[in-house]
Amino acid sequence: MSDEDGDADADELPEAIQEDDPDWQLAPDSKEEFVADAETREFLRTIAEDVYGDSGESKQLSAILYRVSDLYDPDEDTSPEEIYLNVRRIMQIKERGGLKRE
Repeated sequence: MSDEDGDADADELPEAIQEDDPDWQLAPDSKEEFVADAETREFLRTIAEDVYGDSGESKQLSAILYRVSDLYDPDEDTSPEEIYLNVRRIMQIKERGGLKRE
């Protein structure tokens, strides 16, 4: 199910998501291919820059928007599922009070 770093294999990603969160379902267009679209990518990145501020929440929202813009970047290899898992992991870490470093 996952490699030694704890990341889900791409072929198992939807099943892994459902195992962790049984109420979560794939969006109807989750298998959709995202065509490179410079206008959409730049629009999302502009909004990300606009909402970036001093608060942790604004920085998180900015990072999420920037990550979503990667769907429209031909140089990035990502998917809605990967973005969902990444954002969910960030929220879980924040909920626990951050990364524990010893």
